Parts: sequence; C-alpha cells; structure tokens
Amino acid sequence: MIKSMTGFGRCEVADGDRKFTVEMKSVNHRYLDANIKMPKKLNFFESSIRNLLKKYIQRGKVDIFVTYEDFSENNVCIKYNADVAREYMTYLQKMAEDFGMDNDVRISSLSRYPEVFTMEEQNIDEEEIWKGLAKAIEGAAEGFVQTRIIEGEHLKEDLIEKLDGMLRNVDFISSRSPQIIAEYKEKLEEKVKDLLEDTKVDENRLLMEVTIFADKVCVDEEIVRLKSHIETTKNTLVEGGSIGRKLDFIAQEMNREANTILSKANDLEISNHAIELKTEIEKVREQIQNIE
Repeated sequence: MIKSMTGFGRCEVADGDRKFTVEMKSVNHRYLDANIKMPKKLNFFESSIRNLLKKYIQRGKVDIFVTYEDFSENNVCIKYNADVAREYMTYLQKMAEDFGMDNDVRISSLSRYPEVFTMEEQNIDEEEIWKGLAKAIEGAAEGFVQTRIIEGEHLKEDLIEKLDGMLRNVDFISSRSPQIIAEYKEKLEEKVKDLLEDTKVDENRLLMEVTIFADKVCVDEEIVRLKSHIETTKNTLVEGGSIGRKLDFIAQEMNREANTILSKANDLEISNHAIELKTEIEKVREQIQNIE
C-alpha cells in the first residue's frame, strides 16, 4: 500500500484526573518536518514525541497540537514567602516614617502584593504523564496514517490510469515511427523521379538518404526506456511503501525521454502525441509529490 502525505488524526485520552487531546495534520514536504505545539509543562517530552512519530511517518510537514488538562485537586499548592512579606513591611514602615504618616497596611492588603503568595505545582509523575500522552499520540497517529492510506489508494488508482494513458501514446508513437520512414522514402523517390524525369534513380543513393533520415528521427531507444519506466512505476505502486522519492526520480527520467522524442519528431501526429505524453507525465509528477 502507498500513503498520501496529506492526512488528519485526532485522539482524546482521559487517564485518571488527566486528559490529553492530540490532533495531527500534514501537507507535502520532501522530508519529515514535525511542528509540535503543546503546553510548556510538557516540553521535556518533545524528544520522546518525535521518536514516537518516526514509527508512523517518514515524510511530510506535520503539525501536532497537544492539549493537557489536570483535574486533580492537589496538583498545586500555595506557598507563603515570609521573607518577601517582611521586606515589603520594612519598606512600608520606612515610608510611613519618612512622610510622617500612619502605616495602615492590613494583612489582607499585604497578601495581595506580588510574590507574597505563589502557586506551585506539586512534583509530577513524568512516567504516568508520558503513559497517557503517548497513548493519545499513538491513537492520533493511527487515525492519521489510516487517512493517508485511504488517500494513497485513490492516488494509486489515478496514477495507474494516467500511466495507461501514457502507454497508449507511446504505443502510437512506436507504431507510427516506421510509417514516417516509409512515407519519406516514397516522397523522396517521387521527388527524384520528377527532377530526373527519364533518368534512372540511383537506389543506393536513395537508400543512403533514407538511412540518414531514419537515424535522425529514430526513437526506438526512447520508446524502450519509456515503456520500462512506466512498467517500473506501476510495479512500484503495487509494491507500496515509502516510494515518493523513487517515483519522482523515475518521472524525471520519463520527462527526459519524452523531450527527446518531441525534439526528434518530424511528423505532426507524433508531435501531438509527444505533447500529450509530456502533459500526462507532468500530471503524474504532480500526483507523485503527494506520495510519502
């Protein structure tokens, strides 16, 4: 099976008092480019997340969104910073003395001063958090891969159809090429006879001219290579796997052969089919960019 590089996956995991939600989406890219957005408290899991993703994804620009909720009642504690409060009071008392005013600060007011009370998270169990987070990532990745496989099958069907169309153009060019040489020989004989009138035509000279022309317009080698490339592409699609780079290289080679055929074309029908062939190859190359 083959995979598209566009996909989407989502998974939500509730693990005790914790809930993890992971969403993944991707577009085409030459390599694996994972962009992870998650709460700061989970940043130390980034390396583990990237290693886990490599099991599911080889290529593509992937955006991963992680949300984390902790509903436990004891996950934070209040810390009273006595030294900070004492320093505030020292300066407030000094201000009162400097300006000859009463120090009317109450405890309720002092408690609202910055850093007097702070909220601190209790030590978290990294192993437990990773267990729930990994489960959510794997669930999202599995759904993500499944959408890629479904899209990949559609791509394969479309590509095989286009390859069959290319093969029909190649077959036409292959069958038409010998006719061009025969037609050229016939036209050349008629032209020579008209010019020489009753003089006998030099068959050896005529054959030499036809041979030179045949060498210029011969595309047998290009036809053989094109057919081989088309067959290889179809077989590779059937085999599946991470084949995007390989197919892109083959498509470049097919385009090179089609360009040569078009440059050698000395016939309108062959030219038209060579142009159609190049058009189909370009469509194939565009589709291949979507394959992992």
